[in-house]
Amino acid sequence: MKKTLLASLLAMMLAQPLLAYADLPALPDLGDVSDSTLSMADEARLGRDFMRAMRDAGDVLDDAEVNDYINTLGHRLSASVRVPGLQLSYFVVNDKQINAFAMPGGYVGVNSGLVVATQSEGELASVIGHETAHVTQRHIARMQAATSATSPLLLLGTVLAAVLASRAGGSQASIGTLSAGLGLQISNQLAFSRDFEREADRVGMQYLAQAGFDVRTMPAFFQRLESANRYSDNNAYAFLRTHPVTSQRISEAQNRALEYPVKMRADSTAYLLVREKLRVMALAPDEAVRFYQMMLDKGQYLNEGAMWYGLSRAQLAAHHLPAARTALGKAEARLPADPMLFGQEAAIAREAGDWASALASLRRGQQAFKDSQPLQMAELDVLIDSGNRPGALALLRQLQSRYPRDAALYRSEARLYADRDAQRYHAALGNAFYFERRYEAALEQYQFASQAKGDDFYLRSSIEARMREVEKLLKEEKKDSGK
Repeated sequence: MKKTLLASLLAMMLAQPLLAYADLPALPDLGDVSDSTLSMADEARLGRDFMRAMRDAGDVLDDAEVNDYINTLGHRLSASVRVPGLQLSYFVVNDKQINAFAMPGGYVGVNSGLVVATQSEGELASVIGHETAHVTQRHIARMQAATSATSPLLLLGTVLAAVLASRAGGSQASIGTLSAGLGLQISNQLAFSRDFEREADRVGMQYLAQAGFDVRTMPAFFQRLESANRYSDNNAYAFLRTHPVTSQRISEAQNRALEYPVKMRADSTAYLLVREKLRVMALAPDEAVRFYQMMLDKGQYLNEGAMWYGLSRAQLAAHHLPAARTALGKAEARLPADPMLFGQEAAIAREAGDWASALASLRRGQQAFKDSQPLQMAELDVLIDSGNRPGALALLRQLQSRYPRDAALYRSEARLYADRDAQRYHAALGNAFYFERRYEAALEQYQFASQAKGDDFYLRSSIEARMREVEKLLKEEKKDSGK
């Protein structure tokens, strides 16, 4: 009966214009009321299923520079977190709507539109700190434990509705359909979640302070969004719909902020550049060029160097290479050195087919920023694209020893073997899926690899060992889902 109700609930919600999630994997049965506490293992499985669905739909932004920045910021905010069994992971969703959300299993998603809408790094940090607090305080598990015998349905429906709403511009349809179907009980649960919103504000402020940010940015950003939405129809509604903001809540946050000292902290160059990179991604190339030219002409910007960087990226997207170089030079003259500036130099050279200049820029960048993984990944891409296979393989092995769980490296390895070694090609793809926890897809690739020709005994043995491991993981997941 419970599974039938859950299927009906998901069908109602997925019937909205969210077809990308039509193939969301079956969610685990979370047990009856006597087993109403959601375990860390349950949360991990739920989060993994949601992430798999979002990746399959192409919604998770795959950009080394953006991912490096958002995870660096997120882990800086969560540096003091000590929750056994919890691994926090931050990612950016390719969506113009202003929103962010926490998912089971330690996943925190931030829409690209939210990053673009922030006016300071403190504002962005305040939202990420807030969402991190939802995870570390285990609000999803506590929601289930506090509800009635239908709590598994309510829990899964509420979590899924929140994620889907964030992906649909805060559509009232997703939550509205859910509320209409479950009536008073879901109303009570949403009211309970407002208490969690206030707790997330309080704990998030602690994370902000510990990371060196001014906690006043949190109520200030929420108030700015609330005011903007009140006077105009804009995409701030998505955030306000999934994060209900009241004057009382803002006032409480403002009063709490008085307990902390004022901190004047300049925005990092990485934040300024990532924000403009995401802004350019959201616009058509010619539209982006016009936007940056207009803002620079009018002097309407928070940071001139970042505006010139944005114009350089826009000109590159429009294939105006001389203009892109000129704008980048103006950005470099106004900003401190940063890996993303070297990366943009290399990107312009790559577009021109000047592989030597691209490599020179990336290697100069790595001399200045030795631990920059995005620059290292960009060098690997240049070596592959330029046909330098020996150099690419040598660098790939170095990076895999340094970042052994990075799925992107195994995708690069697959590119290197795609047209010459089927066994290594499929094994590399299997490893990429494995480290993304997409176990069914990983097993399929490992099976292809085991059936392909190849006389490397060590490789074949490792493929067979990984197949056994993945089969065991899938068996355990199936068992857990059907308790």
